Amino acid sequence: MLRVTRDIAIDENDIHVTFVRASGPGGQNVNKLSTAAQLRFDLRHVALAPDVSERLATLAGQRMTKDGVIVIHAQRFRTQERNRADAIDRLLELLREATVRPKPRRATRPTLGSKTRRLEGKKRRGEIKARRGSARYDD
Repeated sequence: MLRVTRDIAIDENDIHVTFVRASGPGGQNVNKLSTAAQLRFDLRHVALAPDVSERLATLAGQRMTKDGVIVIHAQRFRTQERNRADAIDRLLELLREATVRPKPRRATRPTLGSKTRRLEGKKRRGEIKARRGSARYDD
């Protein structure tokens, strides 16, 4: 069992890791070996609160399929073991991030001093712009 938070744990058997060929530069090692790890995790195997699952869907973005399967592609390292561990760490970090509730924003109003400073700055700037242009000569 992998512990995500003190309330959420996932079974290692629910995580399916396959190895595919990595893309990008690397020469013969990339051409011969399948070292990139592709992790697939079905969210139906974990009981999550509705708000957590919504945040997880938002955070996962394109990494989550319509069926609720998270797919993580890890090819940072040269070995299968390190890429597998990296993919699992990224999955756990994604799940931990989704469990954190965002702090609600409290609407604030600007102070009287900040309003007056803003208006004074706008007035000064307008005066500078008004003085631009060709000089007028009165005969």
